[in-house]
Amino acid sequence: MPPVLRRALAAAGMAALFPAAAAAQPADLGHQLYAAHCSECHGSRGGGLGGRGPSLVGVGKLAADFYLRTGYMPLHEPGEQPTRNTPIFDDRELEALIQYVASLGTGPSVPSPQPERGSVAEGQRLFASNCAGCHQIVGEGGYLTGARVPSLDRATPVQIAEAVRLGPYLMPQFDPRHLTDAQLDSLIAYVQYAKQPDDRGGWALGHLGPIPEGVVTWFVGAAALVAAAVVIGKRLRSEPE
Repeated sequence: MPPVLRRALAAAGMAALFPAAAAAQPADLGHQLYAAHCSECHGSRGGGLGGRGPSLVGVGKLAADFYLRTGYMPLHEPGEQPTRNTPIFDDRELEALIQYVASLGTGPSVPSPQPERGSVAEGQRLFASNCAGCHQIVGEGGYLTGARVPSLDRATPVQIAEAVRLGPYLMPQFDPRHLTDAQLDSLIAYVQYAKQPDDRGGWALGHLGPIPEGVVTWFVGAAALVAAAVVIGKRLRSEPE
């Protein structure tokens, strides 16, 4: 039986046996949700279970908020790459579960980025230097050996900040020594801009930039010239000498 189905049945069983759970206090609700959906991989007290899941002690609200609100957790199977999905919890359950994970040990809180204070130009430079190699220059994602790089089109400013500070899956972690909060604001400002960039050249062509657009223009122009030459050649041949 798949782990997700087992967790769903466990949660349903808890609801049937303990109807008061729906009205439980946040701390109790968080504990119940953790037991039903997380303990199988992360251990009953969050200490991890070897190859099934890492320890959650000390990850704080930051990691729990990021993984749960993006639907990256819970996984269908341990070891698979997390992918973005609709969260399986409602807002009240999310708050309770995040609070419970945070209570397992002191850890970082959820960041509060302010991209409106950032510079899109500086953010583009930072993104090109640190992120575009995997996410592409406009954040549309791609593929690497052993990993799928997600698109950033659905990432909120808070989720971008969380991912930068956390380094989920194969993504490197950037702490404030390597990327200050002010620089992070600029990077987020650029990512927000890149979701709907100003395609002044006309065709977006996947937002790949002016060089691919220029190459396509040259191909179109060359094809037009060849077609014109063929037509002229036919007319010349058809004229009487």
